[in-house]
Amino acid sequence: MEKSSPAQSDADLKARPLIERYLDVLWMEKGLSDNTLAAYRRDLEALSQWLEKQGLDIDKADGITLQEYLALRMASKISARSTSRALSCLRGFYQYLIRDNRIASDPTALLENPKLGRPLPKSLSESDVDRLLSAPAGDSPLALRDKAMLELLYATGLRVTELVSLSVMQINTRQGVVRVTGKGGKERLVPLGDEALDHLENFVRKGRPALLTAGQSDVLFPSERGRQMTRQTFWHRIKHWTLVAGIDKPLSPHTLRHAFATHLLNHGADLRVVQLLLGHSDLSTTQIYTHIAQARMKDLHARHHPRG
Repeated sequence: MEKSSPAQSDADLKARPLIERYLDVLWMEKGLSDNTLAAYRRDLEALSQWLEKQGLDIDKADGITLQEYLALRMASKISARSTSRALSCLRGFYQYLIRDNRIASDPTALLENPKLGRPLPKSLSESDVDRLLSAPAGDSPLALRDKAMLELLYATGLRVTELVSLSVMQINTRQGVVRVTGKGGKERLVPLGDEALDHLENFVRKGRPALLTAGQSDVLFPSERGRQMTRQTFWHRIKHWTLVAGIDKPLSPHTLRHAFATHLLNHGADLRVVQLLLGHSDLSTTQIYTHIAQARMKDLHARHHPRG
């Protein structure tokens, strides 16, 4: 099989042997053209490079991580058609890993194809956020927990891993901040805001004790079994409350992180402040969100200015 040589800058990719074995299988089983194989290689190498920057191997990625990756692609103005093709490639790759007994489940199973022929997806509107945050009602421990988690996620823009791994000791209610340990072990302080703090204190007082069935734990948001919640479980909780709220669009934890950044920028926040709050080491990563904010401002101008 003739295959174009990979770029020199990608030569140290840990996933390269696995990617090349998969491409060999495609060539032998499906007889794909060199151009198609080259496109698949680019898609898989791009994912692998991004994952390795997060400290993850390509065969260890879960659905939420892949959802975040695809959302960043779309926000950086990569077309829906290109992203849809990349997702198709990823599905085939992870199904190959299952057949090869390298992974037990398909992390792409819950991912939805981007809709073609439409503009780039906009950030969740503030009214949609209000509907989502209002969805968990009642005083059951799970409703109180989910309400607090959604409020905190939108108030702080935490990554889902940072959220589900929070301990009680990381919350300073007196100062109204959360101490977050982000990527690379870097710590940052993020303000909670009064609304999120009220719901958090209400959950800790009324809901959390009922969930600690496994005994004492410092996990802030325990699962129904009293243990640390998984990222996948929280994703399912968001999907549940999305349906309850009547929001007809797919949401993920990253959607609220995205909304946090975009809404701050819409209301005049400085880009570097948003960078610090999100825990981005590179300002260019934060600048992805300015595309959405600028598009929103243009739309508002067109709809409300007398000469728009």
